[in-house]
Amino acid sequence: MREFHLTPDPDDPRLSETVAGLDQDGNPIETAVVTERPLTLFLNAREIVTMMTIGDHPDLLAVGYLLNQHMLRPDDEITAIDYEDDIGVVVVRTKRETDYEEKLKKRVQTSGCAQGTVFGDVMENFDEARLPADAEIRTSWIYALSRKINQAPSLYLKAGAIHGCVLCEKDRPLVYMEDVGRHNAVDKIAGYMFLNGIPATDKIFYTTGRLTSEMVIKTVSMGLPVLISRSGFTAWGVDLARKANLTLIGRAKGRRFIALAGTERLVYDADARQVAEEEKRHQRKGSFADG
Repeated sequence: MREFHLTPDPDDPRLSETVAGLDQDGNPIETAVVTERPLTLFLNAREIVTMMTIGDHPDLLAVGYLLNQHMLRPDDEITAIDYEDDIGVVVVRTKRETDYEEKLKKRVQTSGCAQGTVFGDVMENFDEARLPADAEIRTSWIYALSRKINQAPSLYLKAGAIHGCVLCEKDRPLVYMEDVGRHNAVDKIAGYMFLNGIPATDKIFYTTGRLTSEMVIKTVSMGLPVLISRSGFTAWGVDLARKANLTLIGRAKGRRFIALAGTERLVYDADARQVAEEEKRHQRKGSFADG
């Protein structure tokens, strides 16, 4: 797969709009703001959840959400995905009959923005996850990925208030997704991997948001052995990563990074002193670091 096979489209008129206002000096300005719209997800005849999303790739978001909530099995056969844009509804239909009324009663609120939730039995299955011990992450790949992703066109650079996640292989970014909630961006990538039969064991997951428990749980659930972020860590996120032997790398900016779990996969094949620091025009702040 070529680099950036799927990327954000900052020029898509559905994803942002221009709003008039005043700046700090009282001067009139116009600025781009990200759109946010509800998407109601059905699994067969059962209404599952209403998510707030920017509205692109509803099919990937729906399938990825169901996978990461363990409502879809890896061997499930999807017979159809129906999306009605005018009413904001997506229906995933499977060959297997499903009924999740009891499961829907076990939601656990998490730290993800835009009302992210994870169901209780996801944690019950966490102990069973097995990540490939022979996977590796080269420091030269970390530097290359940080540079390529940071300089790629994105809705964040146009309007801010959004998170990004990228599926990578070695030093190549493959699939780049953005959304108002980091968990939505993760789910879109999970959906893409499922629908396109992409294996996880040799892939790297890159996110612009914090390395929280939710991010670790979803990464492990997807079978990805390495998680990298520009941002920092939460203590529970680190604990869970160590428990699952997930390689967890944060604060990856310019020549700097910190690895707090799964460090045996690191291969130091680049001289950090030869890596350039980020240019100011490519530094991402605010929403990515704090959201």
